[in-house]
Amino acid sequence: MKVSIGVSNRHVHLTKEHLKILFGDDYKLEKKNDLTQPGQFSSTYVVTLKTEKDEINNVRVLGPERNYTQVEISKTDAYKLGLNPPIRNSGDLIGSSPITIVGPKGSVDLNYGCIIATRHIHILESQIKLYGLEGKETVNVKLNGEKGGIITNVYLKVSDEAFFELHLDLDDANAHLIKNGDIGEIL
Repeated sequence: MKVSIGVSNRHVHLTKEHLKILFGDDYKLEKKNDLTQPGQFSSTYVVTLKTEKDEINNVRVLGPERNYTQVEISKTDAYKLGLNPPIRNSGDLIGSSPITIVGPKGSVDLNYGCIIATRHIHILESQIKLYGLEGKETVNVKLNGEKGGIITNVYLKVSDEAFFELHLDLDDANAHLIKNGDIGEIL
């Protein structure tokens, strides 16, 4: 079965408390544009990710606010920052890499919170049944094109609200010359 692909660049999800520290008490998390997942958006805010080794500027803050702060980077970003973050599902942060987030009004030193997001497909429970994927936690996906291939260990992220879409980080997408809106095939 076919699945649309979304490419995810480095970004951060922030708690209300951390937004206040980074952007001030009167912050307003304004929408720059909608993302494909229902209720999710790219905000107008950007931050700097900082480690003892290096920093990355202009990292987009995604909304809405979350009940945990999470930094998602690629392995290439991790090399630049001198980190070795684990590959994890969103929200699985205990034992992940420490990092500092710098905003215009302040900074937040996280003891953990930086991950490389696992490859995942956003999918509804009804679609799990419809597509015959009951009992599966992961699938393989064929990527077409000049540098196509088969990627494994693609987590099925089941939720009540989801746009059926495969999310790859920038490293995976670049390795296969994939761009937003390309189509993969679940094997």
